[in-house]
Amino acid sequence: MGRKLYVGNLPYDTGEDALQELFSRAGNVESVRVMRDMATGRARGFAFVEMSTDEEAQKAINELHEYQLGGRGLTVNEARPKPAYAGGAAGGGDSRRRRSEPRW
Repeated sequence: MGRKLYVGNLPYDTGEDALQELFSRAGNVESVRVMRDMATGRARGFAFVEMSTDEEAQKAINELHEYQLGGRGLTVNEARPKPAYAGGAAGGGDSRRRRSEPRW
């Protein structure tokens, strides 16, 4: 069991301080990061919370999964590793080359 937790289905107005306070019921919270849209700064509805120990992380999952916050049932589970990024652009190819090719 890892100590880093995924917290989903958050109300958009939930901040780091509120999550810190909520998760401290289960033990020592090392970090809280509410994920935000890079363009607008608006919360995206999920966060990552890191607990001090595996036991505290499990306690947080047991106590806070489906916990009602702002009328929404939270999803709390162990965070999965981020998948490896393959790179490259969607669609592939160089669009400039296509425009310069003659149409037959």
